[in-house]
Amino acid sequence: MYETAIETTAPVTPNRWWSLAALTLPVLIISMDATILGFAIPELSTALSPSSSQMLWIIDVYSFVLAGLLVTMGIVGDRIGRRRLLLLGAAGFSVASVLAAFAPNAEALIAARALLGVAGATLMPSTLALIRNVFTDDGERQLAIAIWAVAFSVGAAIGPIVGGFLLDHAWWGSVFLVGVPVTLLLLVVGPRLLPESRDPDPQPFDIPSAGLSMVAMFAVVYAMKSFAEHGSSSTAWIVLALGLYSGVRFVRRQRRLDDPMIDVDLFRIPRFSMAISGNMVACFGFSGAMYFVAQHLQLVTGMSAMRAGINLLPSVAATIAITLLAPAAARRIGTFRVISLGLVAGGVGFAMLATVGTASSTLHVVASLLVLNAGLSAAMAVSVDGVMAALPPARAGAGASVSETANELGIALGTAILGSIAATVYRGSIADATALPPDAIESARETLGAAHAAGADLGGTAGRQLVELANAAFVDGTRVASTVAAVVFVPLAMWAWALGSRRRTGA
Repeated sequence: MYETAIETTAPVTPNRWWSLAALTLPVLIISMDATILGFAIPELSTALSPSSSQMLWIIDVYSFVLAGLLVTMGIVGDRIGRRRLLLLGAAGFSVASVLAAFAPNAEALIAARALLGVAGATLMPSTLALIRNVFTDDGERQLAIAIWAVAFSVGAAIGPIVGGFLLDHAWWGSVFLVGVPVTLLLLVVGPRLLPESRDPDPQPFDIPSAGLSMVAMFAVVYAMKSFAEHGSSSTAWIVLALGLYSGVRFVRRQRRLDDPMIDVDLFRIPRFSMAISGNMVACFGFSGAMYFVAQHLQLVTGMSAMRAGINLLPSVAATIAITLLAPAAARRIGTFRVISLGLVAGGVGFAMLATVGTASSTLHVVASLLVLNAGLSAAMAVSVDGVMAALPPARAGAGASVSETANELGIALGTAILGSIAATVYRGSIADATALPPDAIESARETLGAAHAAGADLGGTAGRQLVELANAAFVDGTRVASTVAAVVFVPLAMWAWALGSRRRTGA
């Protein structure tokens, strides 16, 4: 889909590095959005009073929609032109950002975040396809993609600082407006710097496949969130069955199509499956950890958003450094061994996070995230190369589309699964309290931010007891979710190490 033998392209010009500069703008938006939102959770909880399920949807719906439409939008770009799709997406992202910033309630914010996901799905495949189109020299293209990847890390690095500053000086909605100037700049310079390209023989657009993939993801996640918030129910089980059925139908349909959205037969290649799994699980761990740490620093520890962002700078710096160094390590010891060691470090980081308590130092929290981020960033940095190396050149485009989808799906599942586990533990711990007013307990069961707001309304000893109870319940939830994540990493790390050892011994 992203690479074809013959494409209509503009000739190579000396402006291609300026074109690359323009193509890094969407990446900055997406990576900043991923890190900024976590720091807005406390204020957002107070302002909109979302339930625990709604809060997880506010965070997750963007990535789920993006992941579900990523391959579809790549096909659309092949047909109508990648530059045109990129600019349409930038305009849509601006509008959706404004809608999110001024959302009057949780439902409106969820809808705006879904629109952001639709717009975001146009940005990632378009930028990569245009980079491959503009840079025809292999060496230049590798450098351009490396710069593109570093831009993603830079966006993640400045996100907490910018978000913290805005949250200390403006309302929670301001974090959604950060990307608007960037998208407007892209709309101005894009038509001048980016050549148009499209596939003269584009892949057919399969609406049923797109629908089945979206239904499968949303139904399964909705069921998980329903179990976390309300426990077992017939509705949740029916929705879960619908999601699993849709997933099976999707896979079967892909196997029958001559031009599938996702080539599921690629997963028969062990190295490809491992690289995709490593990438997705690394993204899963990164997003889940940020969900917990951002709330812990601001609510349990009591930091301002700005100070919390500054305290995360060491882990962000480690992420950037490891992202740049991991490819060299892969050349020395092998891609899959780097993935394995990265997942081990990620598991250690989660184990450290599981030992964090309400009285733990900031250093303990930050060190846990630093170890976790360093390991997972190494795994993510080399997994894309692992995907490409596992495939023949003719199937590289299909592999790239699966890799990008797995990336976004991992980000969404990290918050959805780990957040749901933590929410279940949190709500159960809060429900055990009987000495406090029932109305306050009911409010506190929704989110940690709601508990702090209810404690402030109660005031006095009762208010302090409610906040302390909620903080302890949140830490308990984080402990259980972090332990689950650490355990999940173990078999994947062993699998990656076995593949790496087999290749080095020639097996």
